[in-house]
Amino acid sequence: MNEQIQAYAKRLKLSWIRENFNQIEAETNEEYLLKLFEKEVQNREERKVNLLLSQAQLPKTGSTPFQWEHIQIPQGIERTAVINGDFIKERENLILYGGVGTGKTYLATLLSLNAIHRFGSQVKFYTVAGLVNKLIEANQKNTLPKLMKQIEKLDLLILDELGYIPLNKEGAELLFQVISMCYENRSIVITTNLQFGQWNHVFGDPILTEAVIDRLIHHSHLLVFKGDSFRYKESLLHQ
Repeated sequence: MNEQIQAYAKRLKLSWIRENFNQIEAETNEEYLLKLFEKEVQNREERKVNLLLSQAQLPKTGSTPFQWEHIQIPQGIERTAVINGDFIKERENLILYGGVGTGKTYLATLLSLNAIHRFGSQVKFYTVAGLVNKLIEANQKNTLPKLMKQIEKLDLLILDELGYIPLNKEGAELLFQVISMCYENRSIVITTNLQFGQWNHVFGDPILTEAVIDRLIHHSHLLVFKGDSFRYKESLLHQ
């Protein structure tokens, strides 16, 4: 009988029930079924979250609580809406601007984790240089439509470190295609150490730069990170 139950559970794709149905204790049939289904649903949700985390490829974070004191948050969005990822529902963007090591990537990672756990959001983390290299390679191999479809399925796209490396013409144009595709359809979080007036150094073309900024700042919130580098402070503390 156990083999038959396992076989039916397998056909119905009830993986937790198939392996654990004989370990549940209950006083009534109804309680037994309820516990089975609760465990199966819990197991599926955990597997879904783990898959989303794996696909997101987020950088590792420490256990240090995030510090908001040095961040200037604009009117129109609350701190909780940022950290919990509520802005994703509205398809709004965040631009995290500040010096190196001030916590921009850390915040982008934390809000991504919360969006995955709370809403089951599909998130993908890229450095700008990493995504551009991937786009150029896909374009050369004629697999760009496939990559664009993968990005199109996202709820949130993280573009980290805009401004660290200037882009060539092909890379800048391909990144613009991604930003245009996401415009008003999915949220983007960008971390950058450059003011908008300096973005031309990255994209290399004033018209293209203006088009990028125009799409990003519409439905967006600018968070300004002030203060010294946390990594620099930590290195001083450990010396």
